[in-house]
Amino acid sequence: MAKRRLRVGVLFGGRSGEHQVSLQSARAVMNALREAGHEVVPIGITPEGRWLVGGDPLEALLSGERTSERPVSMLPQPGSSGLVPVRDDGESRLEPYAGGPPMGSLDVLFPVLHGTYGEDGTVQGLFDLAAVPYAGAGVLGSALGMDKAVQKTLWRGLGLPVTDFVQVSRRQLEREPEPVLDAIERAFVYPVFAKPANLGSSVGVSKAASREQLREGLHTAALYDSKLLVERGVDARELEVGVLGNDAPIASVVGEILPGAEFYDYRAKYIDSGSLAIIPADISTELAAEVQRLAVSAFKAVDASGCARVDFFLERGSGRLYVNEINTMPGFTEISMYPKLWEASGVSFAELVTRIAELGLERFEERARNRTDYSVDE
Repeated sequence: MAKRRLRVGVLFGGRSGEHQVSLQSARAVMNALREAGHEVVPIGITPEGRWLVGGDPLEALLSGERTSERPVSMLPQPGSSGLVPVRDDGESRLEPYAGGPPMGSLDVLFPVLHGTYGEDGTVQGLFDLAAVPYAGAGVLGSALGMDKAVQKTLWRGLGLPVTDFVQVSRRQLEREPEPVLDAIERAFVYPVFAKPANLGSSVGVSKAASREQLREGLHTAALYDSKLLVERGVDARELEVGVLGNDAPIASVVGEILPGAEFYDYRAKYIDSGSLAIIPADISTELAAEVQRLAVSAFKAVDASGCARVDFFLERGSGRLYVNEINTMPGFTEISMYPKLWEASGVSFAELVTRIAELGLERFEERARNRTDYSVDE
């Protein structure tokens, strides 16, 4: 049982290619919060961006059929309930929300949202405007954690090891496809990986061993983002570590993923059963400590808070370690690495989600100390 019973609004779904992953994560998070003794208020967000409360929003999003769920939205201003009714045609009516839980009565929001419009700083900005405590990274940490091109540039500038990459814009690809492919081939030898810069769960990621595969991979990535990333292929083991905390984050034990496919793509993560998680990873104590150190450094560098999973490549042959990416709201499904890593570190799922919610409150209280007024006479 939790030391303090919290009323937690759990957001899930959203306008993202990772919508279905979010639903899986949310079910596990809500069950764990209830197991810890907290009250859960489900808040579903449809693929079109409508917010639903009341009834069973999770089932409504899974089935696509609404029953007693009601559309609402959040006001971007402090000091109000934060929720207003919304007509089905999208027009807002600013009457107080009746018959449902006011947002102001929630202790903290837990946005179990993956990908765009959930993990990229957009919804976090709304929460900040509404002055509502929330779990996970803030606007800056979420935005940096989502944009792989910017985060890798930042890490590289701070001396953290990252694989070589080039950035391509969708418009550039559409206007000058052959020069784009020529430039990539001058920079790298095959294989390479093409991916959207702003997405997760390996959505839109492909491995290319030829010019035609690269062309196809870039066009696939361009379906999901206007900024594309091409990275040098590395023959490597895939290591992952969880980070937990705000100003003094700590790292979990290190795990290793053995993909059931050629690489750890969306199907290998969430659909097929061939992938294996080895926890703890079969690496030396010294290497594990270095992975943990780099994970915390990467977490701090992007101004993350609350929770994150940091992924690494351990190159075969050379033994070089590379920081691959950070996920500021990692998967929380029953097969996800983040809760498994912390369970192996002695933290149960229920304890983990409670701590993440508490860290959100802690961060909000620290931010509330900042003055938002100024007078030259003081």
